[in-house]
Amino acid sequence: MTVSVLPSSPAAFAKARWEDVAPYYDELVERPLDESTIEGWLRAWSTLEELITEAAALAMIAYTINTSDPEKEADHLRFSTEILPKAEEQSVELAKRLVRSGHSKPELETTLKRFRTSIEIFREANVPIFAELEEMSARYQRITGSMTAPWEGEDRPLPQLQPFLKSPDRAIRERAFRAAAQPYIDQHDALADLFDRMYRLRQRAARNAGFANFRDYIFPAKFRFDYTPDDCERFHAAIERTVAPAVERMLQVRRSRLGLDQLRPWDLAVDPHRGSPLRPFGDVQEFVGKASTVFDRIDPVLGREFRTMIDERLLDLDSRRGKAPGGYCETLHFRGRPFIFMNAVGLVDDVMTLLHEAGHAFHAFASHAQPLIWQRHPGSEAAELASMSMELLAAPHLAAPAGYFRSDDHRSAWLEHLEDILLSLVHIASVDAFQTWIYTSGSGGDAAARDAAWLQIRSRFERGVDWHGLERERIARWYRQLHIFMYPFYYIEYGIAQVGALQIWRNSLQDPVRAVAKYREALALGAVRGLPEIYRAAGARLSFDAETIGPLVELVESEIERVRGELPEQMAS
Repeated sequence: MTVSVLPSSPAAFAKARWEDVAPYYDELVERPLDESTIEGWLRAWSTLEELITEAAALAMIAYTINTSDPEKEADHLRFSTEILPKAEEQSVELAKRLVRSGHSKPELETTLKRFRTSIEIFREANVPIFAELEEMSARYQRITGSMTAPWEGEDRPLPQLQPFLKSPDRAIRERAFRAAAQPYIDQHDALADLFDRMYRLRQRAARNAGFANFRDYIFPAKFRFDYTPDDCERFHAAIERTVAPAVERMLQVRRSRLGLDQLRPWDLAVDPHRGSPLRPFGDVQEFVGKASTVFDRIDPVLGREFRTMIDERLLDLDSRRGKAPGGYCETLHFRGRPFIFMNAVGLVDDVMTLLHEAGHAFHAFASHAQPLIWQRHPGSEAAELASMSMELLAAPHLAAPAGYFRSDDHRSAWLEHLEDILLSLVHIASVDAFQTWIYTSGSGGDAAARDAAWLQIRSRFERGVDWHGLERERIARWYRQLHIFMYPFYYIEYGIAQVGALQIWRNSLQDPVRAVAKYREALALGAVRGLPEIYRAAGARLSFDAETIGPLVELVESEIERVRGELPEQMAS
């Protein structure tokens, strides 16, 4: 069948089945290909991918906004389990045509390397496996998105308990902590059973492709050309050596400041310098308005891009019943726009989450200038460099009058973020080490063994907190980590990027204008360069070793000490 004209909008595919999409791929398979036609063929293929992925993204967004709507779930599952897996299969066939043609140019080098890898590891038998995994991911979101906890006479979505973890009243903090963990404890067996099935399917897919386990499969599948599993284990060791002791020192100060014999997990979010938690904004309108001003201060181009997102209603930021947990930025490739989703409840964490997702959004804006869809989105290690660097580059601009915080409040928020950087690095290392164990130990299909391994690995990295009597709650933490269920091995990227972002921040302390300019230059590269070159363009070095990480940790600790010293003994409520 010949299809002469592609649809003019992703809306044409909103209710499509595979039989509606397949003819467009068939036409690309059948179209004569030589040096005179290949550029037009590539543009047509890219446009088709833009249309389909944007239609799929819009369906996913609609579902995560309201996980209780069966029609939205059905639309999302139609794309994720039917259309996208079959589109990927067809794309492999088209990639074979391109590779066989011998067509190449420098700006396509990374794309061609990815295509060759996809061709090598693709197995038709895995198409239904990954479709089934998508169905299971939707089930995970349905279970967790519907979770609520009783609080003050009403059932609240779990994100709405976060402010109470910052209460100066320790009893309230403990009650909120236990209430937020209980739904995961209650659903432990169902989630463990779900993961058992996901584990078996992933290991089978890896064996189908000729790999010993899913960890070995995922490195080429995620196009990790510039580092290895051994590098990840070096990273774990470097975090254990440099960051874990820093966290222990930091928590010792917190324990002393709070006047406690032992820190419990509900003591980690409260501000030990304040009588009440910071409230950086009152409602979403204020939240967004102040963010717009912050981005203007960092760079006028970024400010204009964020205002475009406001004007085009590309933000969904508040927490509501039925909304999926977490936050993300999704790229709408056809129109060249990003969409930000999160669950804001009025905390400093919300400001940092929006900065993080906005970094992804600015990446989408900058890389859209690349002509083909495959040239725009680099690996997650570069994508997370964009987001984590934005958190740090924005920090000096968060102060009043137009930002979120008065002077002492700004210091307090900055201190919280610096401490979160160290805490997040040990968390990232533990999550990646745990996933490595799951898929390489031979015992990852045993639910009890998984839980025991999580406790052992967590204790390796997380020190200074008393979890006595809270084993079920500590185990529940990994069931809350949606990446482990839905995006396996998507987590080490956060750590790699955080190390890069700290280098960019260090550069900004000397020359903030140049640091932002280099940051934007790196974003504009999209995926036309390898990971080490993207990091160099941003002013950083791709690194996994303690020799690089150690001095950055020392810089963070030094800044923490400086900020602590500038805070009053006890700030007003």
